[in-house]
Amino acid sequence: MFQTKVATEFGPQPQLDEDYDVIVVGGGPAGSTAGALLAEYGHRVVILERSAFPRFHVGESLIPETYWSLKRLGLIEKLKQSEFPKKYSVQFVSDGHKESAPFYFDEYNPHECSQTWQVVRGDFDRMLLENAEEKGATVRSDAHVLEVNFDESRAAGVRVKLQSESDQPVVELRAKVVIDATGQTAFLSNRLGVKQADHRLRKGTVWSYFKGALRDPGKDEGATIILQTEGKKSWFWYIPLPDDIVSVGCTAGMGYLFGKDRGTAEDIFAAELARCPAMQRRLSPAKRCAEFFTTKDFSYSSSQGAGDGWVLIGDAYSFIDPVYSTGVFLAFKSGEFAADAVHNAIERRDFSAERLGAWQEQYCTGVELFRKLVYAFYAPDFSFGKFLKQHPQYRSNLVDMLIGDVFKPRVGEIFDEMGEVFPDTDS
Repeated sequence: MFQTKVATEFGPQPQLDEDYDVIVVGGGPAGSTAGALLAEYGHRVVILERSAFPRFHVGESLIPETYWSLKRLGLIEKLKQSEFPKKYSVQFVSDGHKESAPFYFDEYNPHECSQTWQVVRGDFDRMLLENAEEKGATVRSDAHVLEVNFDESRAAGVRVKLQSESDQPVVELRAKVVIDATGQTAFLSNRLGVKQADHRLRKGTVWSYFKGALRDPGKDEGATIILQTEGKKSWFWYIPLPDDIVSVGCTAGMGYLFGKDRGTAEDIFAAELARCPAMQRRLSPAKRCAEFFTTKDFSYSSSQGAGDGWVLIGDAYSFIDPVYSTGVFLAFKSGEFAADAVHNAIERRDFSAERLGAWQEQYCTGVELFRKLVYAFYAPDFSFGKFLKQHPQYRSNLVDMLIGDVFKPRVGEIFDEMGEVFPDTDS
């Protein structure tokens, strides 16, 4: 069976001090990135994670622009030596069976950054967290943070339960800055009441893992494939992983996917698979090797991303949709941006919201470009193929966004011509 269970046994844990420069809550890609870079700057950092590693997590496909974050973290060589499948392209299938030619990233940019990877998140996230530890961050993987402590309006530390201790003591840690990297738990965003659902993207997903599925030969073996079902009511992802495993998930509007009389998650998956001949062909020789999982209504943002002494990063700040595999990339970029801002704040002894969140306007501009791209994907009457036939001058803008280069000047001009495109929330 594909390993999807969360580890329950904690290994040896380091001693904690009472005071740190920075407390990072959450040890996923965003938290480990921020923690690694701040430790590299020479600051005293502790990363508090509540789950033993490796842990199961969906979201296996990396887009090309993650290369630069991985390079800064010093992990490119480790990934080159890993067993993770190399990803050179993405392919789209429309109406259940109309397969486009793969889009090869290196045809657009002949640099090694155009080849990326399909990763097993348990192993990949552990690699990132161990890298932070190697750079000098203290890492506790048994630390359930109960609350962020405030001194008037400024975050001053956390209250944390240490799960591996026999009596599970609750301790209080102080810090100049608290970084929330708790992923879709969105710890601080929920507690402060700043989390806002995106009602245009009320989507849900059913997914599992299969062994022995058909893969395309050669360079296409590790490609991400996005397959829309007949009538664009739903879409599948197909992501090759090591050991002949593929991650396959189906996403659609909540009202449609989990509507009345749809049955179990397995029933829903089977019904949608019947509407996608191209995916049926790929899965025909395969056997499922994990249970079915579901997630619902996952698109949101935060109206405030930083305050005095605290900052949100990664999915704790916002999450859009799985269709373009942007989650890990945005985790990396927000972790980088926040680490640089926190370093600057410590140097200047200015822990104001303005200083800690100075990067967020630029970051949110990029996030909104991804969001508009997702809206267009879900719009029932919009086609990127038809749009580019009429406006071929915007092909490079679209490619920039697909690879993750959303902070490039003028890349969003494609939406000036496209106009506002509204998704079908029940599609």
